[in-house]
This record gives sequence, structure tokens and C-alpha cells, in this order.
Amino acid sequence: MSGVPQGSVLGPVLFKNIVSNMDSEIEHTLSKFASNTKLCGAVNTLEGRDAIQRDLDRLERWAHVYLMKFNRAKCKLLHLGQGNPKHKYRLGREWIEGSPEDKDLGVLVDQKLNITWKRVLAAQKSNHILRCIKRSVASRSRKGILPLYSALVRCHLESCIQLWSPEHRKNVDLLEWVQRRATKMIQGLEHLSYEERLRELGLFSLEKRRFRGDLIAACQYLKGAYKKAVEALFKKACGDSDFKLKVVRFRLEIRKKFFSVRVVRHWNRLPREVVDTPSLAVFKARLDGALSNLV
Repeated sequence: MSGVPQGSVLGPVLFKNIVSNMDSEIEHTLSKFASNTKLCGAVNTLEGRDAIQRDLDRLERWAHVYLMKFNRAKCKLLHLGQGNPKHKYRLGREWIEGSPEDKDLGVLVDQKLNITWKRVLAAQKSNHILRCIKRSVASRSRKGILPLYSALVRCHLESCIQLWSPEHRKNVDLLEWVQRRATKMIQGLEHLSYEERLRELGLFSLEKRRFRGDLIAACQYLKGAYKKAVEALFKKACGDSDFKLKVVRFRLEIRKKFFSVRVVRHWNRLPREVVDTPSLAVFKARLDGALSNLV
């Protein structure tokens, strides 16, 4: 609204400077990513509802002072948890419309935190792209198919995978089937088993890639890349080796599938020589050696 064209080199820098103080005096959690803003908090009482409304009023005043404008058509209200009183809130003079689901950085989240359908959509989209490659690319050589699969198909199977990593065998097989089809398209490998094709191509199964990615992410947290988040995610086991993590128990089944919970058991099984490494690069190399017997 102030004349800086979208898509310019200077635009993102100026926009970042403008929104840097948006969360000043905000009582609840305010998350910002590019031009997206998300306000969230736990509301159990009427005082909590009023606190959320005060934060929304502060955001509206901030937008007025800095000549910004929230897109009210995109503002949605998502209630989570059983027995939620589902209070209503307004931004300015308009009430915010409630929604049973909302997209958060490309991942649709519903009221029950059920993301099974996300895996189905990822498999469908990946299969569609794979069919397009099969129809439009004449060559079936390894040099032709493998880069296309890695760049255009696998990215959809692994997008935000830390959030919606499959835990049931039917969902694991649903995603793995896409890579099975892709490796079978390569000339000369049609009659080999899936495991033999992976070894021939130097690939990991998608399940192993997710497993490896979880351990690498845990290493990044524990080695100091994200110091502020470590204490909230992981706890060191008391009276045990200094690299062991504490296994935390939860009543809800869905909580057991979160990254910070599911990775602990696998991390504690790693040999000391893998965990006790000076850098992430050394950790990856030793981890691959420890996982070399898995497909």
C-alpha cells in the first residue's frame, strides 16, 4: 500500500523490517512466516478469551499505524481439543469466520489433528506426476528417470514429513508404492525385486529416509543448532549415559507419534560412536554406516 512493488529485491527486506515489531506486547504465541501470521493460545476461561481478543485488537492497531492491512477473507478461526467452548473473536469490527480445518504452511490441519488424508493426497499427486513423466519422456534410462523422480515426485512424498510421518503399515505402503513404480520404470531393472532395485540405484526406501531424517533432525537440536528449543523437546535421561534421552510417557495415542517422542527410542539405540560426533557431517556418515544393513 506504500508503493513498494511485489517481487522486487528490496521488498522482502523492507517488509521484514516493518513486521519485526508486530508481536510486541502480544500475550499469546504469534508465529510469522513471510506474509502469514498465526496467533494461538490455550483458552479455558473467559479471561483467556478476553486475552486473545486483546491480542487481536493490538494486531489491528498495529496494522493501522504501519499502513498494513490483514486480509480478512483469509483470516480463519480453528478450535482444537474436546469440549472446546468455541468462543467467537473479531478482527477490527468484523467477526472471524470459524473453519473445521486450515492450511498451515502447505499442510491442512483439522480440529482433530487427523492428517491421514494428507498421505493419500501426497500419493495421488505423486502418482499423477509419475504418469506424466511416463507419457512425456521417451527414455527409460537411469540418467533420465532417476533425476526426474528425485526432483518432481519424491519432494511431494516428503514435504513436511516430520509433521505427518505415517505410522500405520497401510499408510507406509501407500507412499512406498510410488517409489516402487518409479524404480520399475527404469530400463533393465523391471524384473528385479524392489530391494534389489534400491541397491542397484543407490537409493533408500522412503521409510528409511524418514527414519534417517528424524535422527539427523534430533542431532541438529541436541548438538546446539536450535538451543532454545532443545529443553522443550527433549530431556536427558537421569543417571544414564550423557547421550541418552528420557522416554516420556503420554496418555493420548496421537502424542506418541510426535517427532519429539517417536525419535527418542531410536536415538537411544544408536551406538555411542555414532552419537558422540564433533559435527553433523560426521554424524551422517557414521549413521549411514550403522544403517547400511537396512534398505
